[in-house]
Order: sequence, then structure tokens, then C-alpha cells
Amino acid sequence: MSKKPKSIKTTDAAAPSKTEPNESASIDGVVDDVIDLPIVDDGIILTGAAADATDLDERLKDLPRILRVALLINHGNRDVHDRLVADVEALHPGLPLTAVFATTDDPATALALAKELDRYAVADDAPELRHIADCVRLLSLPMQKDLASSGDYRRVTQTLMNALGRLPDDIDVKLAAEIESFCIGWAMIPALRHRLGRYQRSGLVAANHASTLGDHTAPHRVAAAEEAMRARLEARAANQRDEDADADDQSAPQAPAPLSSASGQHHRLIVQLNKTEMKNARLKELLPQFEGIVNKALPLVAPPPLEEVRKILLFEFPHARNVIDSVLSDLIGRPTVLVRPTIIWGQPGGGKSLIARRLAECLSVSCWRTDSSRSDAAFGGTDRRWSSAEPCHPLLAIARAGHANPMVLLDELEKAGGTGGGNRIDGIGRLWDCLLGMLETETSFRYPDPFFQKNVDLSQISYLATANSVAALPRPLLDRFRVLELALPSRDHLDALLPAVLVDLARDRGLNASWIAPLDGDEYAAIASAWVGGSVRNLRRLVEVILRDRDASAIRN
Repeated sequence: MSKKPKSIKTTDAAAPSKTEPNESASIDGVVDDVIDLPIVDDGIILTGAAADATDLDERLKDLPRILRVALLINHGNRDVHDRLVADVEALHPGLPLTAVFATTDDPATALALAKELDRYAVADDAPELRHIADCVRLLSLPMQKDLASSGDYRRVTQTLMNALGRLPDDIDVKLAAEIESFCIGWAMIPALRHRLGRYQRSGLVAANHASTLGDHTAPHRVAAAEEAMRARLEARAANQRDEDADADDQSAPQAPAPLSSASGQHHRLIVQLNKTEMKNARLKELLPQFEGIVNKALPLVAPPPLEEVRKILLFEFPHARNVIDSVLSDLIGRPTVLVRPTIIWGQPGGGKSLIARRLAECLSVSCWRTDSSRSDAAFGGTDRRWSSAEPCHPLLAIARAGHANPMVLLDELEKAGGTGGGNRIDGIGRLWDCLLGMLETETSFRYPDPFFQKNVDLSQISYLATANSVAALPRPLLDRFRVLELALPSRDHLDALLPAVLVDLARDRGLNASWIAPLDGDEYAAIASAWVGGSVRNLRRLVEVILRDRDASAIRN
């Protein structure tokens, strides 16, 4: 149990104490009462020192102290506060403010301690105290509107950027990227503070937001670096093809096509065959239907303005805000459409399949729908020696779409594990199993297609699945999917759902939505009394009944 600090009567809480703890003052031979100053609890010092002693990460030991503290904050380490207390007590023991800092989270106390450490750094010629003072500021500065004008904030920013500029050349690349993200994010907090509304919680200090902002400032630089790397890989692959043009090398490396400077579009090389492979009799017989994707760089569709897509989807599916926002967040800062594998699950009638299809339509990518209850391992392709030979279905989706990043919709995924649809009771030949290699970036980039008997690039395909329940899905499959629950709409969503249902019905009839008049008062009342929430499918049926009654009345009159 830490000893609670006792109050100190002083005119300046930040001023260094002239009397050390438990020291007696004597004037004219008269001994004054002992001033009972707060002291640091030994347990806190031992905890901080022990945490430093047992930190075995060799990568951190040669870093400046402030960068080590930044990484500890970023990793959510709970010992960082105690470590700083132990450091201060070791270099300058007995400071009253250290004891207060050790037992409270008050930012004013922490900043007062930092100023006191700065004064002692000059008075005692101990520059290490100045480093610790900056670490105390980094750990304690709160989020506030005037952060940019704070001298403490500017001081920490200068120290972090100086340390960032002196990182050794041989530092671990991932560690350097994490440090850079934190330092850049810290420097950007005053300018981008308005973007942190969803992340702010009571009690968080400024340092807790640094990496979040740092990550948001880099997507375009990362995309440019990826394109440069892909261009180098393509050049290397081209050289290899020239050397082995007449060799049947099944393991020849494949790489995506580089950015086309003429069109400004991103492209991907999906299927790459050499001259010998193209002469194969069986393949030559089947190849004409796939001429559009073999040895040709296909375009990657760029996302439209996301705010417009979100507005359209929320109009049609007001009850699916969490699904829409989660999926569209994958596209922030991305130059092309690619959504991480996602399962949308919920009770029947919520519109899961329709939402997935409309996501593809609004993002301007093709949607390849697979009925999971009738699908088996043939989804992964059939060897070309069989009469039913065909490539894997994601490759067929690319061939039909004409672009390299279509969306594959796996409807009712939980039903793929039954004995229907060609699935055997022993689990062999299940759709679930052949999906595993397609959902991982590393394996989808080199997916071994049995039809072409070559590695093909499926890495830019977006997979959306629907399910009424995820309880029966195998763990390896769930580990590869993001799982989002779609709740059924309530009665409160009726006003928002009705216009979207009318638009969708008009679309099914091949009409412009303006040709179907909105529901009048009596029609609305009939719908409201019959539908109290739940299945959107039932709501659609009710609206269809109203429209059929309209058509019948129009014919009679």
C-alpha cells in the first residue's frame, strides 16, 4: 500500500524544497519541530526498478529514454509511471513533488515536478534530469484546446523529433516505423485534434492519441512505397521470364503489374503463363474463354467518394450503420477497393445479402454471388484433366468482371458445412476448407489454381459472407474473418426504410423510382399497423401488397 502524501504549506508548489525529508532545522541552538514532508513509498521504487531490470527487449536498450517511454505508453505498459518515479528518486532523492507524483495522476503536479527537475538539472549540472523531465511531461500532458501554445508540449515535441532524427541506420524496421508513427502523431495532435472525437475517453492523456494520428498520416506514403516495390518485383519477374521463356518452370515468381502512367490506374497481373505452358494441348483447348485475363494486367477499381457511398447506404439501410461504417473504414486512404474478409450475421430478414450486394454496386465493383449451401470444394477450381475443368471461382469472378478486385459474396456461409451440396459427412471437400488459402494475403497472392496449374493472384478480391449464426463455423475460418452483427430494424426505422424499399421495388420492376408515388396516409397507416419491426423482407412484402392494390385500382378505374 502506497503511503499517501501529506500536505505541504508553500507559496509555490513548483519550487524546490529547501529542507530535505525528515531534516531538523536549528536556529540559535533551538531545535525546531521536524517538518513531516511526503516521501516516496519504497514499493513504488522497487516496482519501477524491477520493471526496468526485467525488460528483456534488446531493441529498446540503446534508444533515448524519451523514445523508450513513448513505446511503453504506446504498448499500454502500466509500469511506465513507476519507472519514472524510480529514475527520479535514484538521481535526486527526497523531492516532495516526486512523492506527490508517485501517488496521484494530477497533470499540474507532474508538470510542476518537470519544472523542478529542469532547475536541478542546471543547478547540479545533471542533464539526465532534463531528459526525465521531458518524459514526465510526455506521460502527463492532457488533451486540451490550447495544447499547441503550451511550452511543455513544444518542449516534448522538439525532444521527440530530435530523437527521431538520430535513430541508428541498423534499427529494426518495424520498431523504427512504430517510433516514427508515434512522433509524427504527437506533433500533429493540435492540428488534427478534431479527428479524435471517437477515440477520446475521460482520463486519457495526449500521448495515448499519438500513434492513432500517426497511422492516419501515412496511408498515401505507404501506398506509394507498395507501388514502387511492386514495380521492382515486376521488373525482376520480367527478367526471370526472359531467361526461362522456354522452360516449364512452375515456380516462376509472379508479381503484379506496376502503376500505368498513361491511364493513372492501378493494375494487377493475375495469370501469367510462359510460351511452353501456352502450348499445352489441353490448356490450349480451354484457354480461349480466359484470354482476357492471361498475361494481361487488369485494372483495379478505385473507390468513389466514401461520404457519398455512406449516404446512399444509410438511406437504404438505416439499421446497418455499424456494418456500413466498419466496411467503409477499410477504404479510408486506399487507392483501390479492397475490403477485409467480413461476415455479416444476424436473424433472417435483416437484409444481409442485399446490403452486401449494394456495397459492391455502390463501390462500382462486380459482385460474384455463391450460394454456400450448394457449394463445395469445386469453388477452389477443378483440375484441367477432368471434363468439368474450370478455374477457381474467384478467378472466374475476375474474368467476368474485367477488373482485378471484384467482390465475392458467400451467402449463408454457415450452411456450407452440411452434407448437402456435395459435402461429405467426413468434412472432405467442404467450401470452408478451400476458402482458407484465399482469405490470407500471403497465400491468396500465390494461390495454386488447379486449372491453370500455376500460382494466380487473388489478393485484391474482397470477400463478404452472410450467416444466420456463426456458432457452427470452424475456428480457423472465423480467425480469418471480421464478424459484424446486423440487428433487425425496429419500428423506429419504418420512416427511413419505406423510401428505400420503394426505390428497390422500382429497380426490380425496371422503373425509375419517380414513377412510384410515396405511400399516402391510409397506406402508411396500414403498413404501420401490420409491421412493428423485424424482418425487412416482411416489410417489403407488405409494400408489394399495397402497390399491387394500387395497380388493381388503376385498372378498375
